[in-house]
Amino acid sequence: MFQAMTDTPPAAPCILVDADACPVKDEVYRVALRHGLKTYVVANSFINVPREPLIARVLVPQGLDVADDWIAARAGPGIVVITADVPLAHRCVSAGAEAIAPDGKAFTTGSIGMALATRDLMTSLREAGAVTGGPRPFSPRDRSAFLQALDRAVMRLKRAGWVAPPPA
Repeated sequence: MFQAMTDTPPAAPCILVDADACPVKDEVYRVALRHGLKTYVVANSFINVPREPLIARVLVPQGLDVADDWIAARAGPGIVVITADVPLAHRCVSAGAEAIAPDGKAFTTGSIGMALATRDLMTSLREAGAVTGGPRPFSPRDRSAFLQALDRAVMRLKRAGWVAPPPA
């Protein structure tokens, strides 16, 4: 399904995916379909998504942080956000959403400050010319950890009373 950029907030519970360079989109689709959750795959370029009524492609205009802004504006309680972008995760967690990195690391109110500080430190080191080596390669263990983290987040939402709306 195609969806252009819209101001309509998603109904909770749902999943918002920062799709540019996201290595776990297929895993998100599997979990979303298993639990009956609407999923918005947000990108500024065309991305193939399954032809499922619960999976929506959101195509935002080109520009710095346009996809992030779309996601952050809709993040809140009952929403799970999938992103490797620490500043976006901070915005989403601050709004009450759950945020999970593709390696399965959950961003929480208790961990997001340290994640931001680490990101800023690494950025400063790179700008100063230090060779930091970059992130380690994405592994099958990361994929498995992500699946477990996403499933736990969805189950927490269900236990908290968030129920997926019936299919239309």
